[in-house]
Amino acid sequence: MCGIAGGSWTQGAAPLSEQTLQRMTEALIHRGPDDAGVYFASSNGTQGGGAALGFRRLSIIDLSGGHQPMSNEDETVWIAFNGEVYNYRELKPQLEALGHRFRTSSDTECIVHAYEQWGRDCVSHLRGMFAFAIWDDRRRTLFLARDRMGQKPLVYRLAGGQFTFASELKALLRVPGATREIDPRAVADFVTLQYVPHPRSIFRGYAKLSPAHWAEFHADTGELTVQRYWEAPFARPESAAAASSVRERSREEWAADLRETLREAVRIRMRCDVPFGAFLSGGVDSTIIAGLMQQHVDRPIQTFSIGFSEKRFDERSYAREAAAHLGTDHHEFVVDPTSVEMLPKLTWHYDEPFADSSAIPTLYLSQLTRQQVTVALTGDGSDELFAGYDRYQAVDLAARVDSLPTPLRSLIASSFWQQVPTSGQQKSRLRHLKRFLAGLSQTAQRRYTNWISIFDDSRRAELFSQDFRETLGGYDGASFILDSYARCSESDMVQRTCCVDAETYLPCDILTKVDIASMAFSLECRSPFLDHRVVELAARMPRKWKLQGRRGKQILISTFSELLPASIQTRRKMGFGVPLDYWFRNSLREYLTETLLDPRCLNRGYFDPAAVRRLLEEHMSGKWDHSPRLWLLLVFELWHQRFVDSRE
Repeated sequence: MCGIAGGSWTQGAAPLSEQTLQRMTEALIHRGPDDAGVYFASSNGTQGGGAALGFRRLSIIDLSGGHQPMSNEDETVWIAFNGEVYNYRELKPQLEALGHRFRTSSDTECIVHAYEQWGRDCVSHLRGMFAFAIWDDRRRTLFLARDRMGQKPLVYRLAGGQFTFASELKALLRVPGATREIDPRAVADFVTLQYVPHPRSIFRGYAKLSPAHWAEFHADTGELTVQRYWEAPFARPESAAAASSVRERSREEWAADLRETLREAVRIRMRCDVPFGAFLSGGVDSTIIAGLMQQHVDRPIQTFSIGFSEKRFDERSYAREAAAHLGTDHHEFVVDPTSVEMLPKLTWHYDEPFADSSAIPTLYLSQLTRQQVTVALTGDGSDELFAGYDRYQAVDLAARVDSLPTPLRSLIASSFWQQVPTSGQQKSRLRHLKRFLAGLSQTAQRRYTNWISIFDDSRRAELFSQDFRETLGGYDGASFILDSYARCSESDMVQRTCCVDAETYLPCDILTKVDIASMAFSLECRSPFLDHRVVELAARMPRKWKLQGRRGKQILISTFSELLPASIQTRRKMGFGVPLDYWFRNSLREYLTETLLDPRCLNRGYFDPAAVRRLLEEHMSGKWDHSPRLWLLLVFELWHQRFVDSRE
């Protein structure tokens, strides 16, 4: 696991100096504290511009021989690589049989030779998580690629014939002439989704390479090409014959394939030359992964969990039960309201405003885990692949209502039901029902987008100032989700929504959160559920084996039932939340109000000051729980102070 940075440029454009490249890689030292390296391809007067690659290394595999940037035999192909290719042991003999000669035992060299052999199509031969840049000196091109699910980040900027890239935005901001003009549409995206989605960046002129995409910059011409190379099967309609054969498979056959595919995905992710362990929350996903790991070794694996003194957010008892059931060597940590001390670190590491509050415990969990191991396996991805979120039940029910005759559907969706009095409790069943009924008058896609939005359509309209709304010019902050629905062609609405979440929420929120939090402490996280063979299997699997009644992940639970204590098999999903509502009304109340009501914050022009005050008043009085929205506004302000006001 590493941090990479560098660039390429056309003839006459500004080249990257050695000093600039060093400043870029220094910004990534937390991603790779063990080693560093650079490579420069000097400009050729007749062929155009040049290139530079920078590298920071966290040593995981081939500790003595994995120095980067790394080249092929004749030094015409050079790579800077962040991530892990888990099938490198299988690729190496295949490439050797094709005539390639290896000098190291690293997975990095496999990519170099795979590129020599297959060119751009090398990515289809790689099984793992990766973001890399390859300078091809013969073609004078810089080739970049990102893994299928988006586990490893890669950002870039093209300006004035100079193309720069890095693992994190902060490295690009160290390039001379780097601008920091906020993109209003990115702000709208963030307020809606709590993250800035790919390929957009918070700053104009910068972009994220989307998952399952490659990019190629030609130093001769300055041309940049970006192309998708893979998509999960539920985003790609299969032939009628193939679909028929899939439906005919029995549940037992699906379960057997799932057991073997996931078990093997865990096995190859245990390949490393450093201590490893697993995150263990006490939920279904992490318990299965820890259990499969334990089957591959003859000693207790180390597991790690985090909890809160606030009982409704504390999963430690389940984690302990899972650890005892599996026989792991378990460690735990408690987060309390002094977690505000982590806010400066959170703001700096995430580069862009990022408002998933579970980033706080993820940072602490990563810090605790790194004290014992260098690699940790996680259960990320299971909910999106196997319909694990509770909201999929609402999606299923709403789809059933949508299929009713028009008169009956109109009656159920009538605004009359919104006039029925409710209790003062925000989370009462009647309030949930009214929210569900209100959404039935919308399209299924818009309805789901509003359900998952931090600020839905109506709340965004109230929050944004008049001037900022005019700046947006009608841009819809929900477009990222709606566009994904248009690409996901599965007819079943639950499957289609799982596809959308796998394309949007998973890479932009969950995987961003885990990658940044873990790499802040030089910890590598590996996710077996995100193995593309597991993803493809889950995507093809009929919905009926995943969501049954009010329970998701049913085939996962039954297939691995021997690894799961009975209480964990039947418990409701808790998620990795934090008690923000309690903190904001108590220990963090003063900090929150002083920050959001500071004139500098209120007068930035994005938000209506009256709307911000109203959110604070309603929350502090106990009238409404606005903690996710207040957290979002707090994160945005702290980010603005650090990256725009002080320009760090």
